[in-house]
Amino acid sequence: MSGAEVSGAQVSGPIGATSARETPAERVALVTGAARGIGAATVSALASREYRVVAVDSCAGEGPGRPEGVAYPLATADDLMALADAHPGRVLSYVADVRDRDALAAAASLAVDRFGRLDAAVAAAAVIAGGLPLWRTPPSHLRSLWEVDVMGVWNTAAVCVPHMLAGPDPRGCRFVAVASAAASHGLFHLTAYNAAKHAVVGLVRGLAADLVGTGVTATAVSPGSTRTPMLAATADLYDLDGVDGFAASQLIRRLIDPTEIAEAIAFCCSREGGVVNGSVISADGGFTP
Repeated sequence: MSGAEVSGAQVSGPIGATSARETPAERVALVTGAARGIGAATVSALASREYRVVAVDSCAGEGPGRPEGVAYPLATADDLMALADAHPGRVLSYVADVRDRDALAAAASLAVDRFGRLDAAVAAAAVIAGGLPLWRTPPSHLRSLWEVDVMGVWNTAAVCVPHMLAGPDPRGCRFVAVASAAASHGLFHLTAYNAAKHAVVGLVRGLAADLVGTGVTATAVSPGSTRTPMLAATADLYDLDGVDGFAASQLIRRLIDPTEIAEAIAFCCSREGGVVNGSVISADGGFTP
């Protein structure tokens, strides 16, 4: 599944300029949910560190590719292309829905085919739905969160880790999933989101155990209230006028900028980041709901 429209059909694949295989890069990453928010900030942080990045997003916008229960517009192909244009020669944009394992596999293979290796994968794609207590939440909303926020992380790991294990430097390879403060706290009228993000942490810890002795590591980063379109959607779920009120739930008494989360993720992606294997980095500003 993908959100790009080409001649009226939805397709998965690269958008923008393409070329034959390039000179092997020093480090290569794949980032999902890349078109905006924390994902886009992560792409920029890695590109600034001279990574080559395959930036993946569903680009579903307001189209039929949005999961059921997601009431806000998702990123678009224009968002993804603008990100790639901001980092010429370093970022390859690729339209794929994380629910589609085959499409993700093609994106991971493209990273290796184009750049010669895959050193890091960041599973940042996620959606939010909620606003109701558990017993009134439609099962379809829980299913959407499970398929995108959990299976999307699973699929990303499943298609990227084999390339890391087969690559030239497994001990420098990193898998990073974006979890949430909701993975550690119960949040009002967001039970399905709570369940999904708790599952992400369990997935990462299990993956780290599976990777024992290989050198490849797995880590989760749990942001607090970060100034993104998803936080604006959360404010809408609570019928708030804006996002600034969420700052009171963090000891730093301000919202977090996506670039701050991206810096934590970039460390986790580095060779030095292997020390946080199997861990959850709480990049939440002291979140206290």
